[in-house]
Amino acid sequence: MVKLQKKQVKIVSILIALAFVGSVVAMALTQFGPNMASAASSNVGVVDYSQIMSQHPKVQAASTEMQTAVQEAQKDFEAKSANMNDNEKRDYYAQTQQRLQQKNQELMEPITKSVEESVKKVAEQKGLSVVLDKGAVVYGGVDITQDVLKQVSK
Repeated sequence: MVKLQKKQVKIVSILIALAFVGSVVAMALTQFGPNMASAASSNVGVVDYSQIMSQHPKVQAASTEMQTAVQEAQKDFEAKSANMNDNEKRDYYAQTQQRLQQKNQELMEPITKSVEESVKKVAEQKGLSVVLDKGAVVYGGVDITQDVLKQVSK
């Protein structure tokens, strides 16, 4: 009868150990399961922003217009600064630079906005929750650069 009890004790001990291990595994799954599932289902897209900006159909026109504005500003500066002292030239040069920066911003803002809208549209179509610049990503992500280029060209 003693041997039977020792066997029963061993079986009960093993069952208790299995129940403990099972409860630890179940607790781990409830703690990490939803986060792991959401990480697996949260798709991340990557986009080569510089490539899209360089290949945007409106960038060439904006660049040409900006070059014209720079040439006009240079001629204007040379004509108006001929009779100025160094301080006046420096101030007028700073004003000219500020006007050129503002012109560049005015030209690039609609292009940037259209790229952002295209990225958002492609991300929604592909079910992506996050889109990062390709330069910021070391590994992983779905590259949507070509899809965004197609969308921008429409």
